[in-house]
Amino acid sequence: MSAEHGRRMGRRGVLRTAAILAAGAPFATLRAEETPIRIGFPVPITGPYASEAADQVRAAEIAVAEFNQSGGLGGRRAELLVRDDKLDPGEAATRAIELIEKDRVDFIVGSLSASVQLAVNTVTKQRGVLYNSISQSDQIVSSPDWGPTTFHEAMTPHMTAGAVGRYAFEKLGKRVAYVAADYAYGHEMVAGFRAVGATMGAEELAEIKMPIGTRDFSTLMPRLQALRPDIVFLCNFGRDQQIFVKQAHDSGLKRTAHIVAPILLQTARIAGGAQAFAGVLGGTSYYWGIESEVASARAFNDRFRKAHDGRLPSDYGALGYSGVRAVLTAAAKAGSTETAKVAAVLAGMKYDFYKGPQFYRACDHQSVQSVFIIESKANGSVPEDVFNVLATVPGREDMLKTCAQEGLG
Repeated sequence: MSAEHGRRMGRRGVLRTAAILAAGAPFATLRAEETPIRIGFPVPITGPYASEAADQVRAAEIAVAEFNQSGGLGGRRAELLVRDDKLDPGEAATRAIELIEKDRVDFIVGSLSASVQLAVNTVTKQRGVLYNSISQSDQIVSSPDWGPTTFHEAMTPHMTAGAVGRYAFEKLGKRVAYVAADYAYGHEMVAGFRAVGATMGAEELAEIKMPIGTRDFSTLMPRLQALRPDIVFLCNFGRDQQIFVKQAHDSGLKRTAHIVAPILLQTARIAGGAQAFAGVLGGTSYYWGIESEVASARAFNDRFRKAHDGRLPSDYGALGYSGVRAVLTAAAKAGSTETAKVAAVLAGMKYDFYKGPQFYRACDHQSVQSVFIIESKANGSVPEDVFNVLATVPGREDMLKTCAQEGLG
């Protein structure tokens, strides 16, 4: 072979290789664009909070559908990977590890228990994966649990109990008893009420702790009636809340004391019935009835109605929607799913997805948002028409603990 022939063959080889690469480039780009953005979503599909978790999944799927319909991230679509954490911290940690190491998720959103979300957060912190929690906790935005990848879309017990407590102590009386679920949620809610009560002259008569899954509160009723409180603060959740309220109604406790729940659940109210819940007050992060005044609520409700045969979203369902939408919005703004880039956008991000203006506070990644004070009503036009909104407490940073108080200052 002559030198000239070798040079010609070399040039042909280079050209042939370049042509192959050029032909393959669109395919490679397409493959990159088709790689889905995976969002792990651990929630308690089974257990006493199953109704609330099911609504979180329904609403989260709407956020994913909206993102995909808008074109995704440079053509990349999102998908939701739902896992049952069984309301158990150990199970939740296992599912989170699987989601990260086996399913290769980009982000994790979810949880419906203070202790469960802390277990998930430990896993995500260790592995550098962004986590947006949609369950109430003070601890998750405080040292040592908080981390740079930790975000908290739900309200904190401090802000919830503060808003509800100020309203209740002013309107309903100062003599109070607490019935609290004996885990972090109940403990933190009681602490929040005590903090605001100390500034308003509240008199604490008793704190009664009960395990999750309690089926019979009837033995408590004579004790509570004997204390003659103005208010019984009911710091529990889900089915437990539904059972207590019904037994308080049946025993006559409601005739002598106001029942106030820091989180008054739409799902529990529907399951428990109008008669049992009539007159019970509480707080919520969302009630669909604000749609008459809040445009984003109306838009969210309409999408939920369309997707679920006219049903309306619950309070904790809405958190599933907003928690997922926030992460996907930040990824779109960042133009990336890299944790550091998305976290940088999310920290301090202002948004209005479903309830009015919100923003993440930069120092602890807590979502600052409004709290709604609600009262259960007797009858409504549809099954979900169960509350009157008595007051709206606008979101402000002074509703939160300072970051110095959280150990982050």
